[in-house]
Amino acid sequence: MTSWEQQQKAFTNFLRLERGLADNSIFAYQRDVQKLKDYCAPRSIDPVNVSLEHLKHFLTDLYDLGIGARSQARIISGIKQFFEFMMLEGEREDDPSELLELPRIGQKLPVFLTIEEIDKLIAAIDLSKPEGHRNKAILETLYSCGLRVSELINLRFSNLFLKEGFVRIIGKGDKERLVPVSPSVEKEIDFYVQGTRNHMNVQKGHEDFIFLNRRGKQLTRVMIFTIVKDLASAIGLQKSISPHTFRHSFATHLIEGGANLRAVQEMLGHESITTTEIYTHLDSAYIREAIISYHPRNKKG
Repeated sequence: MTSWEQQQKAFTNFLRLERGLADNSIFAYQRDVQKLKDYCAPRSIDPVNVSLEHLKHFLTDLYDLGIGARSQARIISGIKQFFEFMMLEGEREDDPSELLELPRIGQKLPVFLTIEEIDKLIAAIDLSKPEGHRNKAILETLYSCGLRVSELINLRFSNLFLKEGFVRIIGKGDKERLVPVSPSVEKEIDFYVQGTRNHMNVQKGHEDFIFLNRRGKQLTRVMIFTIVKDLASAIGLQKSISPHTFRHSFATHLIEGGANLRAVQEMLGHESITTTEIYTHLDSAYIREAIISYHPRNKKG
């Protein structure tokens, strides 16, 4: 049986020696294949037995984790190169990714929550439980600051400047940005820190992380997804949401409220304003829906 480790090592050597790729490009391919391995290995699927169905389920898993269409397309591109290499080396006779459809880019507007839905989700948190105020602080921070889930779990006390009303975020590519902090976020973080967190046995090396699990260690991405999914289920929310939905909601509500597009771009940490512009389209769709629903000329009967 061909192991993932063997194929990954051979693929890396091929990229470096045969194709002469730069280290950054090699690392990108390695990261794509590692994502597939992380999905397949726990299911006892080795690289020579990966099927098209496995890859379809893998893509569904990426979507559930909040990975967007562009990132999915890039990951698929890397995986296709991996299977082409395996065929070249005679490890496989077929390419399971050949018929894998790329996700449509720019076709689907992101799901967002209404203010009422966000209020319901937060109200559903059981504050009598030890993790209650932590979870409330997490949701308030996701929504009020528009953070990515990776930015949230890596949030540190050394990045908080509450007196100045800002938090420093280390985003993609280690780029820093300052995001305003609302009084509600400041209040909920303070409740959590002064209550549950100050009475925890914080593990060495995790002292500066704000949000911790019950064992005193930094929270994982999966845990944040679980918190959000459980609350959505608790209120019977029909929308399929993830932590990233709060980021979409943050941007959408700002645009609806008349915020400057450049300011929203800065707060989200988007490198290109074209990425931020999707929220103007979403706002247009929202306005159209409101007109169709409420304009007297559009009412039946």
